[in-house]
Amino acid sequence: MILKTLSLLNYKNFDSKSFLFNDKINCIVGNNGIGKTNVLDAIYHLSFGKSYFNPIATQNIKHDESFFVINGDYNKANKTEKIAVSLKKGQKKVIKRNGKAYEKFSEHIGFLPLVIISPADRDLIIEGSDTRRKFIDSVISQSDKTYLNHLINYNKVLAQRNALLKFFALNHTFNQDTLQVYNEQLTNFGSKIFEKRAVFLKEFIPIFKGRYQAISGGREVVDLVYDSDLFQNDLNTLLQQAISKDKTLQYTSVGVHKDDLQFNIEEYPVKKFGSQGQQKSFLIALKLAQFDFIKAQSGVNPILLLDDIFDKLDENRVAQIIKLVDTDNFGQLFISDTHAERTENAVKQVHQSYEIFKL
Repeated sequence: MILKTLSLLNYKNFDSKSFLFNDKINCIVGNNGIGKTNVLDAIYHLSFGKSYFNPIATQNIKHDESFFVINGDYNKANKTEKIAVSLKKGQKKVIKRNGKAYEKFSEHIGFLPLVIISPADRDLIIEGSDTRRKFIDSVISQSDKTYLNHLINYNKVLAQRNALLKFFALNHTFNQDTLQVYNEQLTNFGSKIFEKRAVFLKEFIPIFKGRYQAISGGREVVDLVYDSDLFQNDLNTLLQQAISKDKTLQYTSVGVHKDDLQFNIEEYPVKKFGSQGQQKSFLIALKLAQFDFIKAQSGVNPILLLDDIFDKLDENRVAQIIKLVDTDNFGQLFISDTHAERTENAVKQVHQSYEIFKL
């Protein structure tokens, strides 16, 4: 799968900009603040229908403008696919494939597999469990529509149950039968999500460990540990046990929306005990394992975005990653960097065509 062309209109700092990309390596270079990351984010937008860096959609519209449009032409399975994402203030975002708008954004997820490696990934280590759950869900959802639908439905029911708990508190009332309806729905979707996450991690963790060993030279032992309430009991039982607590808190305190993924190095949290270099290697391994898993599931080489990669790794490790595209295992690669010469020296080491775009 190849992104052939990209055009931006009123997107972030760009008023109008077009690119004709190389099939293998594309380097977006320029000074800080000039929009290198915004180009990569536009490519991410075409795959996921949203920004990787800013969840508030309207803030991706250029200042003093009322809309943005991103267009991308892809070659997938020897067929041209035209994808467009557009947003106008006061209206809903629209995603189109070959001129036809999707009724549900979830129908588009996984159609254009993509993995991004960015300094912002550090949030996976330093932020709360929500960030790590989103990582798990993003990887699984790119190849499993049923899982994505279960997730959407679970979150809808969860919001309804939380609203009911607030209603009970506000009106000094309580109805166990009404609450049980939501408990049963949460249990239905939640148990399926839990089972899928457990199966996924059983497959994913060995891939991750292999990637870390390759990056670090096998100096440390790392692990990912799935932490979930559902290891203790089935969700319906957990919800019934937590009723008093939930009534006090006015929200649902147990369930798969509380799951977490522990990041360990030598059996200790990498957040507290991993050096900066070890944390960087941990995140790179995590994202490359994501790439491997998605490729195995979809049979397609995901597009790989390396945002400000020299900020994360020394030049030798960057060269190692770029060399990965020298094999058939990788497809199209996009790199952003502040130094054109440094980037060109790195990509020259591989026997692939490349293009340098200076902003």
